[in-house]
Amino acid sequence: LFGFVTAQIMAFQVMRVGDYFVIQGLVLSSHELSLCDGQKGSRGLYLAILGQVFDVHKGYKHYGPGGPYHFMTGKDASLAFITGDFTEIGLTDDVSSLSPLQVMALYDWLTFYQKHYQPVGLLTGRFYSKTGEPTDTLLQAEASLAEGQRIKAQSEAEKLHFPPCNSQWSTAERGRVWCTNKSGGVERSWTGVPRKFYSPGSTGVRCVCVEDPSAADEDPNLQKYDGCSPHADSCLVET
Repeated sequence: LFGFVTAQIMAFQVMRVGDYFVIQGLVLSSHELSLCDGQKGSRGLYLAILGQVFDVHKGYKHYGPGGPYHFMTGKDASLAFITGDFTEIGLTDDVSSLSPLQVMALYDWLTFYQKHYQPVGLLTGRFYSKTGEPTDTLLQAEASLAEGQRIKAQSEAEKLHFPPCNSQWSTAERGRVWCTNKSGGVERSWTGVPRKFYSPGSTGVRCVCVEDPSAADEDPNLQKYDGCSPHADSCLVET
């Protein structure tokens, strides 16, 4: 069986394009991958993420037996990269519970391994078929990634248009929100006034700085703070 695993590994063609590796070749089964966990007698030190298998031997002190991340080797534990649940139940490739933004973070981990570790191939199962074709599950993950990218882009656009307020909260006193020309980490030529912002699709509310004080009269997602002058750049609020 080890010979078969080695033969499969030798059959892969790996090309480097810029900062990334591109994999061409066969796929490994979960059982074959489990035999490559760096233990005595194994034929490699590999881990998989989103069905892509990487040789992590150059990080042996981290991934080898006795290393802090050895439990990630010999398997695809994609979910644990995000949840931090390293129990037997948590070390799974089932990422269906992740939100679009969490899937984005998982793909960031995939990019990390693509840039820093040599690819071995693909893992047959949840994300790839026996012929290396993407499964419906992988396509769903990619759709979730696209949704996460859309949400992030929308959030960044909102932050530029409606920068976050500065805030100060006390259990003994009323809180305070205020705007400056650098509040929210967004440097700009105007200061703005604090307004409650109800982001579409979100159940929460946050304080944003609005350049035009009359905007709250026109935008249903914006509300003035009670008891605060509509032109004030600082408001006291109930905690």
